[in-house]
Amino acid sequence: MKREDDFEQRRQHIANLTDEELEKKFWDLAEQVIDPLIELGKKNTTPAVERSVLLRMGFSSLEVKPIVEGVMNKGLMGKGAGNIVWRLSKKLGISVREAGLALSQGKYWDEVDLLF
Repeated sequence: MKREDDFEQRRQHIANLTDEELEKKFWDLAEQVIDPLIELGKKNTTPAVERSVLLRMGFSSLEVKPIVEGVMNKGLMGKGAGNIVWRLSKKLGISVREAGLALSQGKYWDEVDLLF
């Protein structure tokens, strides 16, 4: 099966553009494709993603599990577990590690409610 060559017909709308205009058009179209994905990433998360963030912050998987469960129980998944730990540490004037460990032990969850 041979494909019909319709390149000239398909490129008519961009044939008269300069290289700079073509590059701008390319990036404009790329943004149209990527922007919804970025927006989804900002607004949607999963427990697995939040666990991964906390693991990269230096917490162990045993420490991460109760933090993520607490975040889900509070309905704060959209705020981000790592963000919650970080904000709590700033509010209490303690290290991120101390804040996360305290949350994993069930402490300061009342303070988390006041953060947002």
